[in-house]
Amino acid sequence: MSKRPRSQSLLKGFAVMNRSEKVLSFIFIACLIMMIGCEQPKPQTDTQTSDASYTFERGFPSNDAAQKAIADTDFQRAVQAYRFWYPTVSNEGIFQGNRDIGVNDNVNGGYLAATPRQVGFTLNSDTPYASATLDTSKGPIAIEVPAGAYIGLVNDHNQTWVADLGIPGPNGGKGDKIVILPPDFKGTPPAGFKPYHSDTYKQLIAVRALPVGGDQQAALLSLTKIKIYPVDNKTQLLTWMDISQKPNFDASCLRWEDNMQFWQVLKKIVDQEPVSPRFPGMSGLLASLGIEKGKPFQPDARMTDILTRAAHTGRGQMLVSAFASNRPDRFAWPDRRWEWAGLVANATQFEIPMGLDLEARDRWFIQAIVTSPAMFRRTEGAGSLYWGGYRDTTGAYLDGGKAYKLSIPQPVPDKLFWSVTAYDAQTRSEVQTDQNKAALRSLFELKNVSTSQPIELYFGPTAPAGHESQWIKTASGHGWFAYFRIYGPTTPAFDGSWKPGDFEEVK
Repeated sequence: MSKRPRSQSLLKGFAVMNRSEKVLSFIFIACLIMMIGCEQPKPQTDTQTSDASYTFERGFPSNDAAQKAIADTDFQRAVQAYRFWYPTVSNEGIFQGNRDIGVNDNVNGGYLAATPRQVGFTLNSDTPYASATLDTSKGPIAIEVPAGAYIGLVNDHNQTWVADLGIPGPNGGKGDKIVILPPDFKGTPPAGFKPYHSDTYKQLIAVRALPVGGDQQAALLSLTKIKIYPVDNKTQLLTWMDISQKPNFDASCLRWEDNMQFWQVLKKIVDQEPVSPRFPGMSGLLASLGIEKGKPFQPDARMTDILTRAAHTGRGQMLVSAFASNRPDRFAWPDRRWEWAGLVANATQFEIPMGLDLEARDRWFIQAIVTSPAMFRRTEGAGSLYWGGYRDTTGAYLDGGKAYKLSIPQPVPDKLFWSVTAYDAQTRSEVQTDQNKAALRSLFELKNVSTSQPIELYFGPTAPAGHESQWIKTASGHGWFAYFRIYGPTTPAFDGSWKPGDFEEVK
């Protein structure tokens, strides 16, 4: 005969109790529960911690733990603030670089055919550039771009996308007539212009002219046909200045990015611009570091040390995102070392379903400038594609003191043209050598090369015999990387049926 379950025995025993016995049983059980619930926890000792770095006594942080936690918090917040606001300071580097050579806000703009003599994050020599700093603090600014082979955009002070112009613009290269409205604009946009609202008073307009048929000079001069003026006074037309030969042109934030000047420049921008409606939490992060709009920024010795160290650390972390990311989606092809320069495809501003892809944002802005939906499209006929080559076939970083060969299958799947450009890893700008050349371009250096046979390109400190016209000189003691660009990519660039070789060291 099987044993009766204990629960059934207890229930049967409870059922035969009289009323008084049941009441006493309930009281006993209730007291037992209270005793168990009120059992005192063991007091924490100095060796018990909620974090290995912070000691607690009876639940409270020790004095040493409190001071360390405060310093750690300030440092962590400073690093995050550095990384998030880096694009803003980088854009100010462009503005200030223009001012330093006489290109002033709302007065004139500069145009150039870029070469290694200019310093600017991954500028290229494929297409001439025009840029200007707009200031809408006194009212809306009108922009007229004629019909033609232009690729342009407007970004605000934070390098947030505002508008596309030219081929990627709303009229597909048939001409644009737009107006940039300041953040506090409350009126009716002027008739005849497509309106775009900016979150900041200052904006960067950057336009490239495609050298149709390889005519670089015609493309350069076409940039001077762009008209920029205050809506209420067309006579104040911005003038254009050729800055191609300007010495010491540095349109980067390199001089600020690893020191206390980063924060001083950022404070100036905070005072000039409205508090960002897009990033209230990140503006609050700045306030926690003593950077507040309209208030003095006077960090003491402790905070100065923290901010300086944070600039070093933040810069280093962003460079790891650029050159040593562990994201598996960075590779363009599973059997190649080439990586996507922009990690997020078909995004306006690094969007993912959960919000911003911060790794993609860091990776882009530490090595490049400006954003636009057209820059990250991975579709046929998109404006251009960017792949980054940072390592050779063995996985080693590219070394300016070594010689390399790069094999390119032909034809390259482009509707317009393609290029390979070499950049210095420290400046993220075109490599500077006495050769004064950093690009090999299908419209120029490679225009007479057969498009039916693979082509081999060479990189290194010494010219390879017989291949001097297909060679870029690199500098010993410098690391370098390359961007492979295709303008007007076609289907083989996306479906894997075409792909470049990797960099192979030539002994």
